[in-house]
Amino acid sequence: MTKNIPWTPNMSHSNPPTSNDPGFKAAYQEAKTGFDEGGVPIGACLVDKDGKILGQGHNMRVQKSSATLHAEISCFENAGRLPASAYRGATMYTTLSPCDMCTGACVMYKVARVVMGENNTFVGGDEYLRQRGIEVVNLKNAECEHLMKEFIKNHPEDWYEDIGEPEKAQQ
Repeated sequence: MTKNIPWTPNMSHSNPPTSNDPGFKAAYQEAKTGFDEGGVPIGACLVDKDGKILGQGHNMRVQKSSATLHAEISCFENAGRLPASAYRGATMYTTLSPCDMCTGACVMYKVARVVMGENNTFVGGDEYLRQRGIEVVNLKNAECEHLMKEFIKNHPEDWYEDIGEPEKAQQ
């Protein structure tokens, strides 16, 4: 297993991502919205290579009784149908390491970089993204981690259902 690769100026984007990036701020605000709605507090924001926000969204599985509306999927959906060229060089900001489904969507649309708030509460497809040539950056954001831990503590059944491990909620 490889470690998170620190950003260097030789990577695909000119500036290292931070928690102050507009895309990350939008993703975090989406996560807070989800939390306030009683849903899983994960947010995402897709930003094109020029810095324009293409779409943003948050996990809506609880709110809409959806099987698939994770934050990144909601974000892609809210971006609408775009030409494949719109995704080239794009960054997916997400408050948590993307699950296998969301990782697959990022791979399918050839997103260049995934910037996550944290992966202490859940490690998803980080390694697979790297294997597919997608830059992965972990901001290790304490606010994202706190929001997730608070939700998991108060709603373990919703969290474990969300990640496909409902039996763990019983433990």
